[in-house]
Amino acid sequence: MANEKKIDCVILGLLSHEELTGYEIKKRMDTSLKYFWSASYGSIYPALNDLVNRGLATKREDTESKRNKLIYTITESGRDYLKKWLTLPIEKDELRYETLLKLFFGKELGEEQALFHIEAFEKKIEEELPYLLQAEAILNQNLNGDSTHKYYLLTVEFGIKTYQTYLEWCKEAKKLLEGG
Repeated sequence: MANEKKIDCVILGLLSHEELTGYEIKKRMDTSLKYFWSASYGSIYPALNDLVNRGLATKREDTESKRNKLIYTITESGRDYLKKWLTLPIEKDELRYETLLKLFFGKELGEEQALFHIEAFEKKIEEELPYLLQAEAILNQNLNGDSTHKYYLLTVEFGIKTYQTYLEWCKEAKKLLEGG
């Protein structure tokens, strides 16, 4: 299992909750997971085919749809694979922000360009934070139901605290660049 691809585990994790099409998997990644994970269609569909070939998922054609959608389901082997992966130590947590990369080399263009990047980053965070706060409220209201919600809540709360810290950093960074 040392060479498992994270995309496999992400997809199996999503399928462990419900049957999904490739499009729906991408949509979940672009909404629920976007704050800490992403993938393209170009990586999702080959991974789905591989999961089916390895017996970790099945696919069936949606006969009720006019579009001939393929619906994927996790198998018991897939569930076992996911559970085993969940027990393994974390290999690498990483933070990769192009904003920080450009700031690191910011001397080349100076403070004005650096401020532009910081303000764009700040605006993005300010626009996304309300979604996390809304998700937190909904999850808190539903904690007594599905136990899955408390695990979702943990990731949402991490995101909220992280985003609040990002906004604090933006204020401090702008102050430093503006000579304050």
